[in-house]
Amino acid sequence: MMATEMPDYTTSIEVNALPETVFDYLVTEDGMTAWMGQRAALDPRPDGQFAVDIAGHAIRGHFVEIDRPRRVVLTWGMVGSDVLPPGASTVEFTLTPVAEGTRVDLVHSGLPQTEQIGHADGWSHFILRLGTAVVAGHAGPDDWRPLPDRRGDMTG
Repeated sequence: MMATEMPDYTTSIEVNALPETVFDYLVTEDGMTAWMGQRAALDPRPDGQFAVDIAGHAIRGHFVEIDRPRRVVLTWGMVGSDVLPPGASTVEFTLTPVAEGTRVDLVHSGLPQTEQIGHADGWSHFILRLGTAVVAGHAGPDDWRPLPDRRGDMTG
């Protein structure tokens, strides 16, 4: 049985920083781990490695598009997952200058139905941490953990 894909997950935040500053938090190892993940290995060029370890989960994929300072597109999935293996979905960050800094629009597409709730929970947490990190330099300690596995729960 194939996992059903749901509509794209979208969220956004406005941060008081220039797009160039926000961009670095999406493509550098120090920037990424300032708001998401404990470790990162990033090679920000088309087909370059995207690897971030988040709360015990190895997220793997590759960069698809790098358009400094406007857009970052990468693939996303989890090592060891049959439902969302490395590179199986796509995350897009679009950075738009606004009066007070930068609007960051995030779109996560290609998520199977069973992964929607958990990823929505994660992104709603991490997008706020991105905003904090961009302004403060680091979002501080992170105790976020994924929601319990819902693969067997077809009602949720």
